[in-house]
Amino acid sequence: MGKKRIIRKSGGTVDQGLKSRSLSRTAKRVMTAGTLHIHATYNNTKVLLSDKEGNTVAWSSSGALGFSGAKKGTPFAAAKVGELVGEKAGMIGVKEVDVVIRGVGAGRESALRAFASKGIEVSRIADDTPVPHNGPRAPKPRRI
Repeated sequence: MGKKRIIRKSGGTVDQGLKSRSLSRTAKRVMTAGTLHIHATYNNTKVLLSDKEGNTVAWSSSGALGFSGAKKGTPFAAAKVGELVGEKAGMIGVKEVDVVIRGVGAGRESALRAFASKGIEVSRIADDTPVPHNGPRAPKPRRI
């Protein structure tokens, strides 16, 4: 019969190899202030740190950390992404950030809280979620 193989599913934890690889690729520049962009969709959360001119310095997402499927859109995954980008920002020397939040996903707030917990001052929070003024044309009524 042979030995039975047991496959352990990780319960939504961060892949440590992916996290350490992501931390090793930090920018070589030093800056004190920047802009944090949080893009929270229903399926994923992306966090991007840029300088004041808008040039990307560090970024990460739930999918890049090893979360897959429906777990990518959870507040837990977003918090892990916020922590990781916060660590990268600390290595670069960032002291304060302006935050721009986009999207209506579950990870909006938790990503920001996790980032702020790394000791970086949040000076401004702006919600830049795109809102349609009228949207596409409505479908015509159904005739029965």
